[in-house]
Amino acid sequence: MSHQAQQARESFGTRLRELRRDGGLTGRALATAAGWHLSKVSRIEHGKQNISEGDLRVWCRIVGAEEQLPDLVATVRNIEAMWVEWRRMFTAGARQPQKRSLSLYQRTTTFRIYHPTVVWGTLQTADYAAAAFRQVINFLQIPDDTEDAVALRMQRQQFLYKGDRRFSVILGEQALSTNFGGADVMRGQLDRLLAVMTLPRLSLGIIPRTAEQLIWPGNPFSLFDDRLVVVETYSAELTVTQPRELTLYERAFSLLQQSAVYGAEARALITAALREWEREE
Repeated sequence: MSHQAQQARESFGTRLRELRRDGGLTGRALATAAGWHLSKVSRIEHGKQNISEGDLRVWCRIVGAEEQLPDLVATVRNIEAMWVEWRRMFTAGARQPQKRSLSLYQRTTTFRIYHPTVVWGTLQTADYAAAAFRQVINFLQIPDDTEDAVALRMQRQQFLYKGDRRFSVILGEQALSTNFGGADVMRGQLDRLLAVMTLPRLSLGIIPRTAEQLIWPGNPFSLFDDRLVVVETYSAELTVTQPRELTLYERAFSLLQQSAVYGAEARALITAALREWEREE
């Protein structure tokens, strides 16, 4: 288990201990009522042992916290899978994570995407995606399967054109200037953004560099329906499924939307960036 996941398990154990105390029970009283050994309660509360969903239901019933059960179950399900290191995810190259993302996209109807410095993968051109994957491959020192990874990423674009899916995407203005692949690649990528802006299923917002920020810029994150959030860092991918944390990301996205511009204003920012790239050789 990663350090971050272990911290999450310890934090969860502390939360269960507080629920027990709020219920007026000692650890021994809880163990007796549940038919467990006292050491089991101690190990769970100190993050030394996972708690099963069945045991969690028993815990909540005994301490009188059954109304918190749905959120607690979501937390338990999330802890073991919450933090996946990129190196482990990309062990066999960049292709496999792209393949897994296709399955997630098939199950999702509403997408809310925030990328402050990079164009979101599903809106990327093949050349831009290839440049991005080459960076990942060099950084993580993994097998080079750029061509296969790009092909799978391009398959994701099919979802922009079919079904009843809706995409709300927010990019920072910096994403229009972050250089992936050189001037030619960037010109092609910005042309692509101008083209996809007309898609009826896509809402594309740009946060201007000078816009007042209602929340601090953070890591890129993607909301898939109201089921999960995926957050990207340099070292790992964080998956969040707890309802209370999902609510915070939904609020963050709403605040980011208020700083973004859309329609003609967004098009003007992209066009201005394109002119800058046209001056580059």
